[in-house]
Amino acid sequence: MEFLLVLAVLGGGAWYLSSKNSKKSKEERERQEFADAHADAQRWTERLGGQVMQISGTDAASTQAMADASERFTAANSALAQATTANQAKLARESALEGMHYVAAARDIMGMNAGPELPPLEGQRSAGKVTENRTIEGEDGQTLTASPYASEETPNYYPGGTVAGRPVPAGWYSRPWWADAMATGVWMMGYSMMFNAMFMGMAGVGYSGEAAAAGEVGDAGGDMGDAGADSGGDMGDAGGDMGGGDMGDGGGLFGGDGGGIFDFGFDF
Repeated sequence: MEFLLVLAVLGGGAWYLSSKNSKKSKEERERQEFADAHADAQRWTERLGGQVMQISGTDAASTQAMADASERFTAANSALAQATTANQAKLARESALEGMHYVAAARDIMGMNAGPELPPLEGQRSAGKVTENRTIEGEDGQTLTASPYASEETPNYYPGGTVAGRPVPAGWYSRPWWADAMATGVWMMGYSMMFNAMFMGMAGVGYSGEAAAAGEVGDAGGDMGDAGADSGGDMGDAGGDMGGGDMGDGGGLFGGDGGGIFDFGFDF
């Protein structure tokens, strides 16, 4: 009997130590994951800040693209400052990376070296890209034009990705029709018809003909109903401030002539 009692005590002690070590190991893994994700997000945010501080647009399209890049920098900084988990840090990285795609578009317009290829954004592949000029009439009576190229008529760039649960293809648009949904997480009533009219049958975008006709998003599989659609999946905003592109004080990271930590191989 005493022998069985000793075995029970030893077994209980071993279980307790194993459970404690397992919990400690999980916490350590989570801390390491957060540290790695935070460092990666900070690296992209600093790269974006360096570009925003050094590049100014030369026409309407490049100026707007750099303004959007500045806005993404603000959102990434805000999200990074508030991040306490690896997932939150990854959202900050996504904002910064989106800003870098805006920078790349602006550099391309101005004939500058585009630099190294950027990692794709979440949802960018499934959203696809605009492959032809197309103009439709919006709910407000105004026309909306999409194009693969920047022009005076289409100065607003979007790098492609999921906005409020729906994929918006990469391309140049006459107005940033995705901006309200990005800020609020909800598309306005009637936008499903605009999606269908704009993208149905266009090669290269993330919609199939049958899915678009049925009011559904192609590869993303989302419901293309009215504003009641799922508002999840906005990887761009990360809860950041969408207003004004206020750069704040930058933390003193972005001085100098582009050397040091902001020397990314671009020809300035």
